[in-house]
Amino acid sequence: MKSRFPLNAAMALLAACPSLALACSSCGCTLNADWASQGLTTRTGLSVDLRYDYFKQDELRTGTGRFDAAQVSYPADQEIQQKTANRNTTLTLDYGLNADWGISLQLPYINRYHETIVDGDTDVSTSRSSAWGDARVLGRYQGFSPERNWGVQFGLKLPTGKTSERFNGGPQAGEALDRGLQPGTGSTDLLLGLYRFGPLNQHFDYFAQGLLQVPVTAKDEFKPGLGMNLSAGVRYVSAGMVVPQLQLNARIEQRESGDNADVANSGATLVYLSPGATVNITQQFKLYGFFQVPVYQRVNGLQIEPRSSFSLGAHYNY
Repeated sequence: MKSRFPLNAAMALLAACPSLALACSSCGCTLNADWASQGLTTRTGLSVDLRYDYFKQDELRTGTGRFDAAQVSYPADQEIQQKTANRNTTLTLDYGLNADWGISLQLPYINRYHETIVDGDTDVSTSRSSAWGDARVLGRYQGFSPERNWGVQFGLKLPTGKTSERFNGGPQAGEALDRGLQPGTGSTDLLLGLYRFGPLNQHFDYFAQGLLQVPVTAKDEFKPGLGMNLSAGVRYVSAGMVVPQLQLNARIEQRESGDNADVANSGATLVYLSPGATVNITQQFKLYGFFQVPVYQRVNGLQIEPRSSFSLGAHYNY
């Protein structure tokens, strides 16, 4: 990268959200700040990233519009979700083997509070879970051209997250929580990606990435839907210590499958606008933040979606 923009000054996320599957509500975080796909990890050696994401899903939607829950009389013949508050922390360890090859490991910790009125009930049932989610291992290769400005990603999402959480309040107390709301999906997923990056002019850089997630195994009659994340962004690299960025992020996800899946109320197409910035504290240490708002949402069945989300984090290069 050019000297005006240090290699390790960027946004740190590595598409964590696809590892989270929420039954009856699609993932509310589509932000991408994958260092590799943005051309910011061409250096060798270890880097560590710690990120906090918050998003509250409290807007009930069907198709491309909102659903007025006030019109529902209880007991109802279908589940009516109330809200889901997600406070997630992700540790990412990235190691650049050389200018062409690299590998990263993601370890997410999921903190989730959920309220819903199950079909046939008249009162709210609640759940609160705090547990490790599904780990992800992702390799990369970008030695296809002398500029090394495009590459491929490949790896696995592993079934390391807990899948046995239960409701802890209300009429459903003690009953198993929906599989899509568990910290882990129970599936092993194949990850395949393609990315490109480069300068637009002396003031702006760009990046684009697509990452496909294909579940290849299932657990206890539940399999998440095939998913695709698409991201594009521009950075203003002439502002000195602060590096602003604007992203457009899309998540396309098919329906869940299996006897324990909520087939009717899963799968969606989501598009978000994500402004943010990185602050270069030193050459090695960076802080960053992003705010995300939806610009298009289409869901299957009845699902709750976030009105906004934010991410804060710190990144250190050794």
